[in-house]
Amino acid sequence: MSLEAEGRIELVMASLREQTARMTEARAELDRATASATSKDRMVTVTVGPQGQVISMNFRTTAYKEMAPAELADVLTNVLNDARGRMGEQVIERIKSFANVGEQIRMAAGLTDMPTDMDELLKPLRSMRPGFEAEEARKRSTKQEEFNG
Repeated sequence: MSLEAEGRIELVMASLREQTARMTEARAELDRATASATSKDRMVTVTVGPQGQVISMNFRTTAYKEMAPAELADVLTNVLNDARGRMGEQVIERIKSFANVGEQIRMAAGLTDMPTDMDELLKPLRSMRPGFEAEEARKRSTKQEEFNG
């Protein structure tokens, strides 16, 4: 393998390590994340964790004692759904930061002229394998047959 190829592989590996560290950090942040919502009448505040699990429910007034069960259920359902929705938004925003990981790795390694298709990217490595040329010829033949239909 040429020194240039080795250097590119090392750059890709370094970028992968960096992305892995970022993902590990994001996972830890999300594991600690919470989101809260308060009912419109400020009677209750609910806090949920990253899986939408209820962490706390604080009643700020005793108004719930006077409510009909269905009315209280409606308030709790709404505030729980609001808190879970806020948590979902946090998760989505954090995950969005990884949308272009592949492109970031390619850019970091200076591989912008390289193909994005994984098979094409790995082709130089596969070409060192015995029988590669025969395998490629079979693939081309199969593709031609599919095209001719």
